[in-house]
Amino acid sequence: MICGVDEAGRGPLAGPVFAAAVILGGSHGITGLADSKKLSARQREALAVKIRQGAVAWAVASASVEEIDNLNILQAALLAMQRAVEALTSTPTEVLVDGLFCPRITLPARAVVRGDSSVAEISAASILAKTARDALMLELHAQFPDYGFDRHKGYPTAAHLEALRVHGVSAVHRRSFAPVRSLLSGA
Repeated sequence: MICGVDEAGRGPLAGPVFAAAVILGGSHGITGLADSKKLSARQREALAVKIRQGAVAWAVASASVEEIDNLNILQAALLAMQRAVEALTSTPTEVLVDGLFCPRITLPARAVVRGDSSVAEISAASILAKTARDALMLELHAQFPDYGFDRHKGYPTAAHLEALRVHGVSAVHRRSFAPVRSLLSGA
């Protein structure tokens, strides 16, 4: 009962940060699991369906833009991870977390550097977190079409930075991130 945990969306200038927790179980039979960043959107979507159907348990959670701005992005990501683990319907024996840090949880946990490439459960969590965040960014694009969230998902691309300069800062932008903060201060 190993649980993998990963986040998606630490680098964007807009939108919440997401995390997922996944317990695959020994006989999940899901092939093709990999770091979500190494998969196409189509591959991620297909695998996300298989993960949700075949996992022993899974949960997705997030931390809001306000929480990111109040806590900092690392602490907000860890909070989203904690929420995802706590939302699981089964209790894992160990939690493996991608990266250097573990969220505050009562279960045994271990950080695994590049775990999204080496641990199937973390790869699965990476995929669920990324697909959930991308889906929300498409919803935010419908509300704020001037920013192009459907294309860059909030990451600081040249097009996104130009849209920020032209249209200003939206309600879903992270005010604590330098490019947004500098626009707000008039720098």
